[in-house]
Amino acid sequence: MMRFGIKLLAPALLSMALIAAHPVGPALAAGGGGGGPDPSATPPPPDTKPPPAGRTSQKGKKKPQKQSGVSDPAFADGYRAAYATIYQANDYVSGIEQLKALGRDDVASVANLIGYSYRKLGDYKLSQTWYERALKSDPNHVLTWQYYGLWQIEQGNRDSAQYHLGRIAAICGTACEEYQSLAEALEKQPGSGLVY
Repeated sequence: MMRFGIKLLAPALLSMALIAAHPVGPALAAGGGGGGPDPSATPPPPDTKPPPAGRTSQKGKKKPQKQSGVSDPAFADGYRAAYATIYQANDYVSGIEQLKALGRDDVASVANLIGYSYRKLGDYKLSQTWYERALKSDPNHVLTWQYYGLWQIEQGNRDSAQYHLGRIAAICGTACEEYQSLAEALEKQPGSGLVY
């Protein structure tokens, strides 16, 4: 009887541990909506996780960590300035330059905004590269899933956009703004000329 109880208890404990390790609550992300955030709102700081203490090269030597960490006020100020350049001034070229100058395009929020800017400039190939870089950095970056889903719609890849919608639902549910925006875009007729 004791062994039977342990056999039942072990999977339950494992399931609880997995659920606790991967919360399904809303993810914080810069921006929102189909065309960007409310321009009058103060941009949030980049949503990032601390970088590892040091990077190891292929030869096993540690590379020094960049000084501009995500908690660095200069980085946060630079990110906010680029954010305003992109969403308020609609100056995508300058915004890309500002973001790249931060030296932290390994941060999902930074890579996502670069991808968004390239998409708005009509460079879909570069935009895709940056969206994929953002998702490689943070596979749960909900705003990247949304923006990349809008990219998919613009490219006529509605099935792929539907997959992105499912990823968003898995991360923050169906009530979050990113889900609602992409779902609304998917409801529009293909070829309607809408710009996201």
